[in-house]
Amino acid sequence: MTGTTQSSPDHSAGDEHFRLKIEGFGVGAWDLDLPTRELEWSDTARSLFGIDRDQPVTYELFLSLLDPRDRERAAQAIAKVAEFGGNLDVSFKIGGTAGPGHWIRARGGLIRDEAGVPRQISGIFLDSDEEKQLEEALKTRESHLRSILDTVPDAMIVIDGHGMIQFFSAAAERQFGYSEQEAVGQNVSMLMPHPDSARHDSYLARYRSTGERHIVGIGRIVTGKRKDGTTFPMHLSIGEMQSGGEPYFTGFVRDLTEHQQTQARLQELQSELVHVSRLTAMGEMASALAHELNQPLAAISNYMKGSRRLLAGSADPNAPKIETAMDRAAEQALRAGQIIRRLRDFVSRGESEKRVESLSKLIEEAGALGLAGAREQSVQLRFNLDPECDQVLADRVQIQQVLVNLFRNALEAMAQSPRRELTVTNAKVTDDMVEVVVSDTGSGFHDDVKPNLFQTFFTTKETGMGVGLSISRSIIEAHGGRMWAESNAAGGATFRFTLPVAPNES
Repeated sequence: MTGTTQSSPDHSAGDEHFRLKIEGFGVGAWDLDLPTRELEWSDTARSLFGIDRDQPVTYELFLSLLDPRDRERAAQAIAKVAEFGGNLDVSFKIGGTAGPGHWIRARGGLIRDEAGVPRQISGIFLDSDEEKQLEEALKTRESHLRSILDTVPDAMIVIDGHGMIQFFSAAAERQFGYSEQEAVGQNVSMLMPHPDSARHDSYLARYRSTGERHIVGIGRIVTGKRKDGTTFPMHLSIGEMQSGGEPYFTGFVRDLTEHQQTQARLQELQSELVHVSRLTAMGEMASALAHELNQPLAAISNYMKGSRRLLAGSADPNAPKIETAMDRAAEQALRAGQIIRRLRDFVSRGESEKRVESLSKLIEEAGALGLAGAREQSVQLRFNLDPECDQVLADRVQIQQVLVNLFRNALEAMAQSPRRELTVTNAKVTDDMVEVVVSDTGSGFHDDVKPNLFQTFFTTKETGMGVGLSISRSIIEAHGGRMWAESNAAGGATFRFTLPVAPNES
């Protein structure tokens, strides 16, 4: 019933038999009389549209049953066939816009009379609702997948067994600089620097012939080449699939440029912290030694002077020589004390370069170093930082040294704890001071230990030197703040220190 046919409008017995036969398969028959615009529908056609058998059917009624968004398109398709002939094939939805509706496909052809004048369009209605729903579901899934691929940072590239690019995601466009239109259909070797680009086709050919895998299913770090010729490090993972007997390979690419820059920055920061930490520890030890050695040196000098007075009445012929030696020894003891005092003064002056710094950034960078391995130890990290008091006046490296020391102490203290939580908060305590709080759920410390926590060379660790907290307090006090510790009621310890608020830009 499709195409242009020369026939009388009266149906033969064979045509009627054929119609009855297709009706049994749920196919509805219809005829549109072009001069009168009257429609003749079979019982199955009426059933598909929900029209009673006794209800007259007109062309206008037919259009009114269609979804408003499909009426114009269906009317234009029918008018085109009525004027130019050819086949009619149009799908539309019936039912109100508020409901799910029902999809029907209309097919038909133009019938002319013996004089060649168009008389009617005859055709069939097919229930295509299930097919259309599957099509819509596939479109939805495709759109959803496309949106995912457009937002994930990893690039996705699909190639066939000959290395030709079949799919190029939005992330791939951003990473390599090619548009999807430029990349699809090209050899994937265009994304590789020499000599990888020259060898890639031979790798694929060898894999097709031998099935020997070298990179499929195994992630590795390789070098990619952008459109402008620059190269960058990337992590490449490849999966394989078969379609139509042909292999296809899907590559997932992660740009490691930022990752490597971050690692280099952390290594640089760690080197700075190690250097400053050693200098600070040496200074703290020198200051403590100077304080401790001054007293015995003063005692030596006093004993020498006392012994000198005792020799004053001696008749020993060597007495003058002994007196001279004692005078020299006393002088050298005094000289040693002066040297140590100057060393202590030099160390205590220890100037630091203070700048306006972001407290959240200081804590983030210090956490990357001091909290390495926290996740493997099942430690829960909670950074509850107030952005309203983020700007402080501080020496970045020194404050990070304090934070790294507190973080590492907390991890060690929680190593054997069933509950492991580390919390870092900040709050403005006065108009010009910000307080930083580092709290853990570790073993804590006893009340008799608390007065000695910040003393030089005092430690509760078996292998500790006892200079970390002492140095930390010295750094905080040099910034104009103070540092102290508290025991938590539920177990663990809390360390607090204050820093000066950065002055307003005005």
